[in-house]
Amino acid sequence: MNTISIVGGGIAGLALAARLDPERFDVSVYEKRPELPTVGTTLAMWPQAQRSLEVLGILEALRSGSPVIGSGAIRNAAGDPWVTVDGQGVIGVSRIDLLRLLDAAVPRSVRRITCRMDNVPSGPGLVVGADGVHSGVRRKVWGGAAGARLTPYVAVRGILPLPVRPEHVGEYWGRGDLFGIGPASRGTNWYAAYRSDLGPAEIDVASALELTRRRYGGHASGIRHVLAAATPELSLVQRIWTAPPLRSYVRGRVVLIGDAAHAMTPNLGRGACEALVDAVTLADLLNTAPLDQALAAYDRRRRLQTQALSLASSALMRLALAEHAQPLRDRLLGLKGKRQPGAAVGSVS
Repeated sequence: MNTISIVGGGIAGLALAARLDPERFDVSVYEKRPELPTVGTTLAMWPQAQRSLEVLGILEALRSGSPVIGSGAIRNAAGDPWVTVDGQGVIGVSRIDLLRLLDAAVPRSVRRITCRMDNVPSGPGLVVGADGVHSGVRRKVWGGAAGARLTPYVAVRGILPLPVRPEHVGEYWGRGDLFGIGPASRGTNWYAAYRSDLGPAEIDVASALELTRRRYGGHASGIRHVLAAATPELSLVQRIWTAPPLRSYVRGRVVLIGDAAHAMTPNLGRGACEALVDAVTLADLLNTAPLDQALAAYDRRRRLQTQALSLASSALMRLALAEHAQPLRDRLLGLKGKRQPGAAVGSVS
């Protein structure tokens, strides 16, 4: 049997392990965490990612408890709607539920090895870097210039065990900050991003949450309502990092998937989606084609598409978090909003 070592047991790594043919491959998953995380927010699942979930056999289980995001409004900091965005059938799934179902879909024949991988697994088999934006596989094989890039922004996110209030739903763009409110399977999903020098590692959640309350104290009442109810136990905070563009996601017998290949800013809500599509695409190619052909086809299908999404997401972040250009942006979007009276208010992710 051919040997495949998957470094990273997150969304991309578990999806790949679940889809690979156990009759053809001897698969090992290396993951530093002994258990799945217990705190997580809502992930937008676009149609292409939903097709990957269907192939993995877990779409219906996720869909049964996941809200449809539908249309959503982009608003100014005061809450006035500017533009309505069509959700195009997007559903919002719990990261915790997604990881749990992916984990259960992995065949028992797959070895689980709990350890911190300081070196790329050696041997004649294929190594898959699915170890996130700070990928050790990417740094070891592609070199120091391929290390993660720190943005000046912090992301603070959380879940409230309270029903979402429809009049508060949307994404709010202020001066150098944004805030989102939408439905979650267990209540309300919220997220914030703004320029900050917190971290970059081991950021105290309670302190970041208090800083966020002060930052948005003059914003719309819906934002203040959400932040007043937010708790550190159901919140996450991290600096936003991205992966540099690579000329190829394949080098020899090593291949990158998910955030290890193309970690992007969260503004399009596509990071988890593209990780799932990567995993299913690579697995299906490996299951049906010789190794070299499968790796070349994977790189052709996924690299340009994901890097284009990364560029688009970065451009949207610059627009949403504009500071000096914020007054001009608001005037232009305000005029657009005036030409669209009665626009429906939904949620964006």
